[in-house]
Amino acid sequence: MARITLHTLDRRRASGEKIVCLTAYDSTHALLVSSQGCDVILVGDSLGNVVQGHDSTVPVTIDDMVYHTRCVARGNSDSLVMVDLPFMSFSTAEQACANAARLMQAGAEVVKLEGGRWLCPTIESLSERGVPTCVHLGLTPQSVSMLGGYRVQGRDSDSAGRLLEDARLLEQAGARLLLLECVPASLAATITAEVGVPVIGIGAGPDTDGQILVLYDLLGLTPSSPPRFVKNFMAQSATPAEAVGAYVAAVRKGLFPAVEHTFSQ
Repeated sequence: MARITLHTLDRRRASGEKIVCLTAYDSTHALLVSSQGCDVILVGDSLGNVVQGHDSTVPVTIDDMVYHTRCVARGNSDSLVMVDLPFMSFSTAEQACANAARLMQAGAEVVKLEGGRWLCPTIESLSERGVPTCVHLGLTPQSVSMLGGYRVQGRDSDSAGRLLEDARLLEQAGARLLLLECVPASLAATITAEVGVPVIGIGAGPDTDGQILVLYDLLGLTPSSPPRFVKNFMAQSATPAEAVGAYVAAVRKGLFPAVEHTFSQ
């Protein structure tokens, strides 16, 4: 399999072939995910929940992210490695550039930031310095306290309009990818059609350019009731590799997410 790059993702979007993404936090899981044909590995700050046992992603540090990025880079074969900048590690453009440099030097190929249009100057600074970015919109877990919990975003016309405008502005600022979490399927479809960069969804319906899940959720390891957008692919698989392969195939064929995994307006 050829090494996946941003140009690969652009070609997938142009051709209509779905982009497949999963999280991984160590070398063993990185090899598992990449060997099954996953396009993108996200070293997510979700490791705070599923690896470290925290109630949110807020306690995760930049040192944590650097460590786990190094682990994933060693196990990865062909996937594109995307890494989260954690809570309050990109409050200014200068801070974002310094911390993004650490992640890139550890093995990241794209850095992901949570936020809206206020990130535009930071995205411009990172792009000018050769750092590809993905911006996470909708439900942003680092801001869960401000959002009042894990709630679907963009259900009313005002908030939907703001999300659409944020997406346009961030693309103009230089974002190479967008990630939409927990937004109505119709809004995600509109944003995907309106921007010119690949859009990855999680709880955002079937019409985005690609899908992402937390690997632990896919494997049925979620300790509590999983979110609506999660499907346990281990339920009908004999091995983790088979479960990941089933997820990859389901996304490529447009079979996941189904209606029961999506949110309405």
